[in-house]
This record gives sequence, C-alpha cells and structure tokens, in this order.
Amino acid sequence: MTLPRDPPIVFARPFIGSEEIDDVVETLKSGWLVSGPRVARFEELFAQTVGTRHAVAVSSCTAALHVSLLALGVGAGDEVITTPITYCATAHSIVHAGARPVFVDVEPDTGNIDPDAIEAAISPRSAAIMPVHLAGRPCHMDRITAIADRHGLALIEDAAQAIGACFHGRAAGSLGAAGCFSLYATKTVTTAEGGMVVTDDRELAEKVRLYSRHGLSEDTWTRSAGTGYRHQHALVPGFKFTMTEVGAALGIRQLGRLQEEVGRRAEISNRYDATLSQLPIDIPAAIPDGITHARQLYSPQLHTEAVAPTRDELLDRLLGLGVGTGVHFAPIHLHPYYRQAFGHRRGELPAAERFGERTFSLPLSRGLSREDIEDVGAAVGVALR
Repeated sequence: MTLPRDPPIVFARPFIGSEEIDDVVETLKSGWLVSGPRVARFEELFAQTVGTRHAVAVSSCTAALHVSLLALGVGAGDEVITTPITYCATAHSIVHAGARPVFVDVEPDTGNIDPDAIEAAISPRSAAIMPVHLAGRPCHMDRITAIADRHGLALIEDAAQAIGACFHGRAAGSLGAAGCFSLYATKTVTTAEGGMVVTDDRELAEKVRLYSRHGLSEDTWTRSAGTGYRHQHALVPGFKFTMTEVGAALGIRQLGRLQEEVGRRAEISNRYDATLSQLPIDIPAAIPDGITHARQLYSPQLHTEAVAPTRDELLDRLLGLGVGTGVHFAPIHLHPYYRQAFGHRRGELPAAERFGERTFSLPLSRGLSREDIEDVGAAVGVALR
C-alpha cells in the first residue's frame, strides 16, 4: 500500500489504444470530418450490438433524450415521469422539450426508479416515462413496460450508463420506444463526446435524424451520393446535434471491445466488493439472475449513522489520499433550479434523498492495476478511521 497516491488514481480514465489513434489520424486525412461514412457505419454496428433496427448518432446523450422526446410528440403541458437520482441532463432534456419532469422515488438499495412510484404518479398530463439504468444496472423493465403500455405512455430509456447491460436477454435501451446512450469520455464506449438513439420504429428514427440535423430534408452524406444536386429544406426548427467522423472512428473501435471492457469492470467491482464488505458500507446490491450489469460505476453507500465522517468528509479524505471519487447522484429535485422552478422541497422523496446522502463512487476503469485496486480499498479503510 502506498498512500497518499502520487500521482493520484484517476476516477475514470478512458482507454484509448493505438488502433483508435491510427483510425482518428486516417479520418483526419480523409477530409470528411462530420456525418459521413464512419458515422453511418457506427450507427449500423451500434444497432446490431443492441439488437434494434435503427440507431441514430448524435452529439450527446442530452441531445439524444431531447430529440427523442420531440420526435415522440412530448411538449408543452405534458409531464414526464422520471427519477431524481440521475445526471441533471435527464431532467434538463424534459425541460428543453417544454414538458415538466415529475420526479418519483427510488429503490433504496439500487437507486433505480421504483415502478410502484411510477404508477402512483400518473396523471391526465402524463405523456412519457423516462427510467434511468443507474450505474449500468437495468431497471425493472418488465414492470415499467407494462405500466407504459397500460396507460398509453411513451417509454424512453435513459441508458446513458448502460452500454452492455441486458435485461433477460434484451439490451438495455432496446425495450422502449427509444433508448438513449452516452458516449462521453468516461463511458465504457466513448467517442469523446457523443450519444446514440436506438429504436425499432423507422418513422421515429427518421424524426430523430431530422431534428438532429437542423430539421433539414437532406443530410450532407446523402447529398454526396452522386445522384444530382438536391436542395436542403427546413422542415422543422431542428438542432445541430450531429456526430463527427472523428468521434465515430473512435466509437467503432471501442464498440468492438465492449464485452472485454465490461468483463474487466466486473472483475474490479468484485474485488472492491470483497474488500469493502468488511467495512461500514453497503456494497452495490447483488445482481439478479437474467440481468447483465454494464458496470459503468461502482457506487457503494456509506453507513452514515454508524461512522464519524459524513459522506462528504469521506470524499475529502479520499481525495487527500490520492483517490479520485464522486457522487452519483445528488437528487435532482433538490438542485436550486428545480426547487425554484417547480417548488420541490426536502422530504418529498425520502429514499432518493437518503441514497443521495450516502452514495459515493470509486475509480472504475479498465486500466486500473492490481495495486491501484488494493490502494483504493485501503484508502477507504483509512478514510473511515
């Protein structure tokens, strides 16, 4: 054990191999840098990976969620039921679409949205449900899908952290009307910045593509096919949410290593479990049969009632010991904007608030060495003392 670590252990370092670097250089030399053949190929491979008919590459998962809502007709006056234990982009996308996020409580052990709470929150204004597969653990999609079908609500999966996750043989993101993935720098598959929308609905995919390219009738790659000049016409007031060729080049190579990446993260998580289970900490809940966890995050919960340091004090101590850490997540309904805009107050969602006060995340990336993993576990023990 070498503490404090110098240099520190980075919380989430992306793995970029020489193949990715070569692919990026080749892309730069090609002269085609945005929305071209590599993006088209990446979309094809991504759809194959998750088992959907269509995939549309965009600039971020935030963009993916936003245009999916618009493409499904969700807008002003509508409500979208979602979880407060998520990154702010989940709720922001609903607000950007003109709708109101309705936050419901979560399961105390997993932090995933509680299906019973979804059912209780449905109102005449409900238009959609947006579950989040927290840390890469799939939600109870059988129950959530049944609720959406019974009430005629659109189902949009926020699978930002769930590339490689499966629910009883089906990929996370493929179970609703649309699934939205993040390809941000810290994700299991990265394009540096980027996102993806997947769906089996061709018309929905076309609408997503339309909204993501300024609402124009033709994209640049299609117009270059040599069938004669075609004018672009604005059909809707869309957005500039397209992916770069450089990002797609990264993503194609990364996607080919997905299973290897998830497997390595599972090994690291299991080692953390063995170490931390001896401490006043709740390790992440066991994974049920039929579920594949994508292992995007390793986020235990501190027994705040049984130890001296608060969760935030623990974070400070870990950083002082050279161990990167974070919180995933502080409940969105208690963020200043959502308090002010929608009148939320502490005490509304007790399970989510308790989860948000206890949870913390430890370094989890493919490049961690055995010594790194041992030092992280040791650092948690030292920080608790």
